[in-house]
Amino acid sequence: MDQSGLSQNRRSNRSPVLLSAKLGPDGSEVAVVLRNLSSEGALVEGSPLPIEGAATVFKRNELSVAGHVVWVAGRYAGIAFNRKLEPAEVLRHVPRPRQKFDPEFRRPGLACQPLSDADRNMLEMWATSAAVARPGE
Repeated sequence: MDQSGLSQNRRSNRSPVLLSAKLGPDGSEVAVVLRNLSSEGALVEGSPLPIEGAATVFKRNELSVAGHVVWVAGRYAGIAFNRKLEPAEVLRHVPRPRQKFDPEFRRPGLACQPLSDADRNMLEMWATSAAVARPGE
């Protein structure tokens, strides 16, 4: 239930994440999953969640920022921070995307590996059958 679609009017960009965090104004913290984070708020998932309008403190590692619950829908809640986070604070908690594969840029071709006798015969038959199929050209 990501509330940060392109069709919605957002004041700040939200970075999608899947990290652990905590909510709670005092010693009664609730473990939540951080779904997205911006300089002005966060989308969290968990149960139980504070009620809409409740003051809370959002905690993720060394980041601790006061805020309040703007909305609650099932297991999801939107948290608005009382102060705007600096971009460095937000980026510290958003992991860099990992490259899924190491691209290998090389030209494919027949000369990459020696052809077997069977491959060479098949290639010769293919090349000569194309010339035979068009005798008028």
